[in-house]
Amino acid sequence: MSDANEQFAGLRKGLLEFALLTVVSGRTVYVGDILSTLAPTPFATQEGTLYPLLSKLRREEYVDYEWVESGQGPPRKYYRLTEKGAARLEELAAYWRRLTTTLESLGR
Repeated sequence: MSDANEQFAGLRKGLLEFALLTVVSGRTVYVGDILSTLAPTPFATQEGTLYPLLSKLRREEYVDYEWVESGQGPPRKYYRLTEKGAARLEELAAYWRRLTTTLESLGR
């Protein structure tokens, strides 16, 4: 991991929930799809990080899942955003916009 990656690890970790809700929004996705989507981004993660976060988001009723039969093995959990999750995503997006505006204005 580069120095820049280490420097910003806490920031990325704090934003991972936002990134995950964004990935899940508007579609139903399998964990493998989530990992593949995040892999080329600064939010690349592993199953060991992703599953506990998905469990937390499910307990908070932001995501739900359904079991779907797989032609290549056992059934898979496919995650989707709930209405409460969509509202949470919008809250996070609005807060992010506010932060961005604030930071940009501080530099003027």
